[in-house]
Amino acid sequence: MLFNHDLEAKRTILIVDDEPASLMILEDSITDLANVITAKNGTEAIEKATQFLPDVILLDIELPDINGFEVCINLKNNPRICNATVIFVTSHSGNQFEHQSLELGGIDFIQKPIDLRICRLRIKNHLKMKQQEALLCIAEKDLHTLVSQVPVYISYWSKEFINLFNNDFSGQWFIKKTEQSIGRFSEDILPAELNSEIILRASSNIEKHIFEVKLETSHNKIEHVQAHLNIGKDENGIQGILLTLTDITSIKQAKKSLATESERLRVTLNSIGDAVIATDEHANITFMNPIAERMTGWVIHQAIGKHIDQIMNLCDATTKHKGVNPIVIALQEKRIVAMALNCQLTSLDGRIYRVEDSAAPIRDDEGQVIGGIIVFHDVSESIAMAVKMSHLANHDQLTDLPNRILLHDRVSRACYLSTKNGLIVALMLIDIDHFKYLNDTLGHHHGDLIIKQVAKRLESIVDVNTTLARVGGDEYVLLLPDLKSANHVDAVAADIVHSMNQPFRIEGEEFNLSVSIGISINPTDSRTAEEMMAHADAAMYKAKEQGRNRFCYYSDDLEKLFHQRQSIDKLLRAAIENNSLEIFYQPKLKLSQKEVVGAEALVRLRDNVGHLISPIDFIPLAEETGLIHALGHDVLKKSCIAAKRWLDKGKPLKIAVNIAAKQFSNPKFTESVAQVLEETQLPSRYLELEVTESALMHNFDDTIKTLNDLCALGLTIAIDDFGTGYSSLSYLKLFPVDVLKIDQSFVRDMVSDDQSKNIVQAITHLAHSLNLQLVGEGIEEQAHLDMLIKFGCQEGQGYLFSRPLPEAEFEALYVFTQ
Repeated sequence: MLFNHDLEAKRTILIVDDEPASLMILEDSITDLANVITAKNGTEAIEKATQFLPDVILLDIELPDINGFEVCINLKNNPRICNATVIFVTSHSGNQFEHQSLELGGIDFIQKPIDLRICRLRIKNHLKMKQQEALLCIAEKDLHTLVSQVPVYISYWSKEFINLFNNDFSGQWFIKKTEQSIGRFSEDILPAELNSEIILRASSNIEKHIFEVKLETSHNKIEHVQAHLNIGKDENGIQGILLTLTDITSIKQAKKSLATESERLRVTLNSIGDAVIATDEHANITFMNPIAERMTGWVIHQAIGKHIDQIMNLCDATTKHKGVNPIVIALQEKRIVAMALNCQLTSLDGRIYRVEDSAAPIRDDEGQVIGGIIVFHDVSESIAMAVKMSHLANHDQLTDLPNRILLHDRVSRACYLSTKNGLIVALMLIDIDHFKYLNDTLGHHHGDLIIKQVAKRLESIVDVNTTLARVGGDEYVLLLPDLKSANHVDAVAADIVHSMNQPFRIEGEEFNLSVSIGISINPTDSRTAEEMMAHADAAMYKAKEQGRNRFCYYSDDLEKLFHQRQSIDKLLRAAIENNSLEIFYQPKLKLSQKEVVGAEALVRLRDNVGHLISPIDFIPLAEETGLIHALGHDVLKKSCIAAKRWLDKGKPLKIAVNIAAKQFSNPKFTESVAQVLEETQLPSRYLELEVTESALMHNFDDTIKTLNDLCALGLTIAIDDFGTGYSSLSYLKLFPVDVLKIDQSFVRDMVSDDQSKNIVQAITHLAHSLNLQLVGEGIEEQAHLDMLIKFGCQEGQGYLFSRPLPEAEFEALYVFTQ
């Protein structure tokens, strides 16, 4: 039932009889079937019937005022009570009374004396019929309401196509409303094209039809309908036809508009100069225009359904590192994403394009992402032209080296970064000795050849991170940025002087040359690019005054540093050769129990009188001169020997050994570690290698391979001084490392500096999320220890527990006494 109707209310029966005994008997016998009211005469019966509207009336024919027939006539003429069921009750017999009773609208006839059992059954049946009548009436109203509201034309027709029912009550479908169309032929009601189609299909043997018709003669805005035709048949043929119509005009118009828009979009996308690729929400290809096909090398029918990364082979044009496709990021983050700068696309057939543009998510009408689109275009020629123009504007035409303009920019940038990062910048002004004499004697052609050969020889000497420029005539400038100390500068200068002393061969003739070099250091003697150039120029003339074929610093202090560096270099080489390097050990404790669980090995070098030389002075020198490999191997071997001895004494301690960046990048490093472990017989679980962040960030693929090879040996990998280098969380989660060591600068300041405290807390959260062990360095106060324990740092080291100790002292305190 469509609507909730109350059909549970009790029915009402009116008993009309002038005999009190009869009234009482009838009332008692049916009082459980309905609400019973009584009347003793005809007038009272009419009044109570009008008042209570009974469902059933038991009406005696013989009444004192007016007889039952007249009462019945009166009731049937009353619209409010005319539908009541009238049952005549009388003592008269004879067909004429029964006939008259039924003729006047009575439903049943009961003779007196009354058989109460039969009378009760008859009344009960009539009450049920009244209830069914009410249900049918309600159903009819509900159906009328339903068919009035549904946006569908519903009709029923005879086999002669005469309309027996339709729900076009307001005439919105066709010209004639329901009351005007009932009883008319279909050709008088329906549009001609629809009527012809119905008659044609009704003549077939198929009973159910679904078809669409375009209405050319419709009087309203209904232009297209979908018809459902059900033909009721039996052995005698067609019995009736049910026709329903649905207005599909808006659907047809929308499809037409969509098709037009789709065609317009297709033509547009196939005509524009940009490449366009569309995907679903999983970044699988759904569309490519011809430009995209040409640039990727894929045809659309092969690309459909494949992931965007398979179709668009993107990487960084410089590093060749494969990048994440912008459309993947756009789908994940649900925003417009610009393509990374310096992006390169390699097509299926190996052609390379420099591309740029953006990707965006596609949303449905509810805002849900259902796909993405990326638009990109070839900028190879533009970039090539821009690079060429920039190169011509910033490079010397004779040597193709950077000119004064580009040099000034790089020097200024290097000075800015040195101030910001606390590093050193060196600038060398290199001048060919007596070049004017050579140029005048040999001619300008030979002079140009000399200029070019000197440039090539200088390029072969200097590092790729430096800038070599020609600033005019026979003068060159070498810029060395991002130096941690000035120790490296004099080595480079000495190499240049030595290299220039080797003969030059120009068109079959040999020439001997020399150069004078002036050196300026930022921030020692200069702060700006202009000052560095001026000071280097002054130092260069100083070198010429001292006899040429040499280099001079603008600062006397750096001259002294040069001699000091030479002295330390000799000491270091001798210590390695004589096996006199010392290893100090700083204990590492489990903070919660203050139990020594390991130690960090720290190399120490003594001068000729036995004084310790700071590692800050000789470690960078070892890296610059290449001695770091021999030094590192010596430290590793001595540390493993000590750890094995302690293990044999019943004191298993994990030894941590620092590994320099150049050691780590050595292709044979893993092999050398395995060899030391084999020679010393130290189980690998007692060895931990500490590598700085910056050492891990040079070459991702090589770093991953080296780390995996080291992990395969069974040792532990720790990132030293974490937070001070060039951290990349995306790389960190991929590196197979075990330990993060919080740099002591953060630990030392975290009690008084909120920023350092927040950094330490962030590092501990990061380590916990990556399941990494944490070691705090530089614990000097109880407050440092308490805060690290609070943050969840497991291990630590620092002066609060112990300074680094010589091997004998360490053993006496932590190995043989515990």
